[in-house]
Amino acid sequence: MYAIIKTGGKQLKVEVGQAIYVEKLNAEAGDKVTFEEVVLVGGETTKVGTPFVKGATVEATVEKQGRQKKVVTFKYKRRKDTHRKQGHRQPYTKLVVEAINA
Repeated sequence: MYAIIKTGGKQLKVEVGQAIYVEKLNAEAGDKVTFEEVVLVGGETTKVGTPFVKGATVEATVEKQGRQKKVVTFKYKRRKDTHRKQGHRQPYTKLVVEAINA
C-alpha cells in the first residue's frame, strides 16, 4: 500500500516503513506527525482525491531535524571587480512512515 501526500508545497509518494525527508516541521525527535492532505491512496484499490481523499491520513514519527549540505552561489562580473559569494543550508525533518489509514 502506498499514498501520495502533500507537505511543504511538494507531493511525496510514501510507503509504510519508508524514511522521507520533508521541509522543516515544528516537532521534536520522537513526536508523531499526522498528514491529512492525502492526494491518492494506492494498493489493491486506488482512491483518488478531489483534491484530497476524505478520511485518509498518514502517520509518521520524527526521527531527526537537520540541515542539508551547503549550496554555494557565486556571482561574478568579469572586468568589473565585482563578485559575491553566498552559502545556504536548507533545514529538513527526517520522518519514518508508520501507517497509512484509508
